[in-house]
Amino acid sequence: MSTASFLLSEDQFRCFICMDVFTDPVSTSCGHNFCKTCITKHWNTNDHYQCPMCKKTFTTRPELHVNTLFSGMVAQFRQSAQQKASSSSSKQQVSKPGDVPCDVCTGTKLKALRSCLVCLASYCETHLEPHLTMSGLKRHQLINPVENLEDRICKKHDKPLELFCKTDQTCVCTLCPVSDHKTHDVVPLREEYKYQKAELGKTEAEIQQMIQKRQLKIKEIKHSVDLSEKDADRVKAEGVQVFTALKESVERGQADLIKTTEEKKRMTQKQAEGFIKELEQEISELKKRSTEVKQLSHSEDHLQLLQCIQSLKAARLSKDWTEVSVCPPSYEGTVVRAVSQLVETLNKEMKRLVAEPEMKRVQQYAVDVTLDPDTANPYLILSDDGKQVKHVDVKKHLSDSPKRFSRYICVLGKQSFSSGRSYFEVQVKEKTEWALGVARESVNRKGDVPLTPQDGYWTVWMIKGNEYIALAVPTVRLSLKSRPQKVGVFVDYEEGLVSFYDVDAAALIYSFTGCSFTGKLFPYFGPCANNGGKNSAPLIISPVN
Repeated sequence: MSTASFLLSEDQFRCFICMDVFTDPVSTSCGHNFCKTCITKHWNTNDHYQCPMCKKTFTTRPELHVNTLFSGMVAQFRQSAQQKASSSSSKQQVSKPGDVPCDVCTGTKLKALRSCLVCLASYCETHLEPHLTMSGLKRHQLINPVENLEDRICKKHDKPLELFCKTDQTCVCTLCPVSDHKTHDVVPLREEYKYQKAELGKTEAEIQQMIQKRQLKIKEIKHSVDLSEKDADRVKAEGVQVFTALKESVERGQADLIKTTEEKKRMTQKQAEGFIKELEQEISELKKRSTEVKQLSHSEDHLQLLQCIQSLKAARLSKDWTEVSVCPPSYEGTVVRAVSQLVETLNKEMKRLVAEPEMKRVQQYAVDVTLDPDTANPYLILSDDGKQVKHVDVKKHLSDSPKRFSRYICVLGKQSFSSGRSYFEVQVKEKTEWALGVARESVNRKGDVPLTPQDGYWTVWMIKGNEYIALAVPTVRLSLKSRPQKVGVFVDYEEGLVSFYDVDAAALIYSFTGCSFTGKLFPYFGPCANNGGKNSAPLIISPVN
């Protein structure tokens, strides 16, 4: 067996899984060996049973067998390796850079095994032997080899520094407490070593914690930079879009001005050309008649003259050109009117172009909201999918739970907002009264409490079919250009912002700013009383496009 073991290489005695010398080797049915613990753990943590070496898959977990012969070879190899390690450790090693050299060696310096605090010297294995065998030297204090041994000796008493003065925070010898450190707190060096080592452990933990915090801060800063770059790209793209549209509007205004002016000029020219043509025709006719008159004036035929005069009088031109004139069109104010129209168009276009990206920005924070029946007033009917709510005249018999609103005709959403940004849209089409917004989880749901931010409500109401009110303190009456068909509600929890939008017009209705949110916020839906069927249409939570 001994001969066989040396014919095998060291790699053949290493487990394929742990890459160490086998411990309790076992064999699989495919003939490969592994540590019993390694292969067992490998199969326990995998969904199927497969040989790690040949990848053969077994339908059932194979039975492991102890390879007696191979186990013996592994044991002999382990013993042989240990003997070799022991033999090699006894060999003298030449001192290398970074090693403590023997102070006694001449010529080639060997690596020191120990240092003596009494002799203040370091010794290799050969020169250390007297300290291990001679009775006088055995009492010397040996330590692991170190350089600058004189730094470990008290300069005053020439004794090893074996104690620590906590008062002066310095190392001292056994004679120092008798003299200079007589009333000081002195402890053994080992005791202070243990204490300081423990403190170092705490310091290391604190340092690691500080490192982690700074690494997280780096990630946070990088994330902020990434967001900044994305926002910058978005703003640039939106800016290009806006200014391109504005530029096109200006160019259209300029083109319209030039076109209108040119049309006026052409009309004047055309009118003038018509008058000139007519006048030239009459001048030609008059010249012809003048010639006839001259010829007739020289005639001596009495009858002919009298007859021709009558025909000339009959053909006399009747048009009076005295009042005819070409009035140049007035261009005064043309540019001013064009610019004013352009400014109005640009303002509308700018509002539209600015509002559309803003709507897209808030819509990216859309959340899926459903109604919470446990909070609904007993006069409310909710749809099965939790997306619609309306008021009815018949009160339902429901348990009066703490969550249910008993005074106000409203219901909350199931989903809450306690961080970040959130957005949802509600169809208010065909309703004459409604209320929308968000409310704190802690609001009073039983009493007659003002729906104001101080009481935990941030809402906008529509009443009487066309009046819009933001329930701030004091209330704010809103002037809207059109009646919203769909209202969007946006919440920025950290910023303390609640904004309402007319979705179809992409216009801001109102914003509560500088809010101080604590705890959870819930979507607030108030369909209001049906008012004899005039306000029977439901509030509908709509998907965000």
